[in-house]
Amino acid sequence: MSKISFKYLSVFFALASLISFLHILYSYYFNLYLNLDTYFYTLIISSIISFVFYKTKISQDKSNIFDKIITILLGYLLLPLILLIPFYLSIYNFTFINSFFESVSGFTSTGFSTIENIKHIDQSLILWRSSIQWIGGFYFLFSIIFLIDIYDESLKKSLTNFFSFNNSEIIKQTTKIFILYFSLTFIIFIILNIFNIRTFNSFNLAMTIISSGGFLPVNDISMILNSDIKKLVFSFLMLISYFSIFFIYNLLFIKQKNKDFFYEDYHLAIYLIFLVFIFFIFFSFDNNFVDIFFIISSSISNIGFSTDKFQLHLTFIYLILVIIGGSFFSTSSGLRFIKIYTLFKFSLNQMLSFSKPRNIFMSKLAFSNINFDIQVINKYFLSIVIFIISLFSLTILLSFFEINLEQGFKLSVLTLMNTVNSSAYGLGDFDFNNLHFLNKYCLIIFMIIGRIELLTILLILKKYLFKR
Repeated sequence: MSKISFKYLSVFFALASLISFLHILYSYYFNLYLNLDTYFYTLIISSIISFVFYKTKISQDKSNIFDKIITILLGYLLLPLILLIPFYLSIYNFTFINSFFESVSGFTSTGFSTIENIKHIDQSLILWRSSIQWIGGFYFLFSIIFLIDIYDESLKKSLTNFFSFNNSEIIKQTTKIFILYFSLTFIIFIILNIFNIRTFNSFNLAMTIISSGGFLPVNDISMILNSDIKKLVFSFLMLISYFSIFFIYNLLFIKQKNKDFFYEDYHLAIYLIFLVFIFFIFFSFDNNFVDIFFIISSSISNIGFSTDKFQLHLTFIYLILVIIGGSFFSTSSGLRFIKIYTLFKFSLNQMLSFSKPRNIFMSKLAFSNINFDIQVINKYFLSIVIFIISLFSLTILLSFFEINLEQGFKLSVLTLMNTVNSSAYGLGDFDFNNLHFLNKYCLIIFMIIGRIELLTILLILKKYLFKR
């Protein structure tokens, strides 16, 4: 690992210590002393690790792409090991595996939980769960900047006019991410408060929405969203993590509007309108459409919440929406709609070119000047192949212990897409607490795999398993 890698990880351990300090203040202010000592331990340990990593002297200044991938993976393993301390040392007797499972689930913004009744947990620990999601979403966004070299040109163009990132550009983009992420969290919190949602719940839900997470401060979201207007507002707020986090910034502050900055968001908007239209025409006759729109927004943003009013026969369709997911630079973890659309259009062009070789077919994507790039097409195809392999591998592994094939398949989809299990997917009552410990470790590994770009797995395999 390079010096940059150590400094990169030290920043997030410092952020963990800052969150711990804020929880200490919160606990003192509201007289919540049950687990106060656990936040002191987290503060001290994370601060020490951050300091050691920052001061680590290593001769290698520059890092290659493989070092960067290993750094990101280490972050997804090491940071949850620190963030689990308040769970493991709490008065609630969490086992180590349950604490680690809860921590990884939060940090990857998945939302699987071993806590059977959230009412039995004190407010400071509920807030800690949401904070883990918030840090995890932040880590994911920074990781994209750190691994920018492996992504396609369309993503880079949505960030900057530069084709590669030098140090000044990295600082500029990371600062922009921090300001946007924090500002959007605050805006979501204010909007939820305006619609008479309890301040504590609003704060937790704001961190959940912006991180595309799945943890709730209550057992059932319907306890908070007890009116159609609240459901509708919450549905639109979930779409914040569906579109690119830079969408509003680019729309407001870029002077020379280049449609290539927005072309992915154009496609996402059309995709959303199409889904709403189809569901309204064909599936809203026996349900309140507000509830259906809520599940659509939740599924395509990879959050996964559902109300108590859902259509069980549409479970498979909702799973498909989860798999497609939202924008790549949102904090969602779907395959990415633009990938599937690009592959479909490229394949259609190829078939038409063979059937009608004398005709000329457009090689540009709609709403942009971007042409098909065969290398990008190959990356998209490999990502989908790796996803399919990962999906069936996890399904088979889960079926070895206690989980039937149908549940295993659904749970595998939600794990790889980092989406919480809810009634909309037929897994609302799934028991993670009593799950076999090997299945828990499988889910932990694949939650992490789902959070990173699937192409990175192929790069690692290529480097370490196919050496010449």
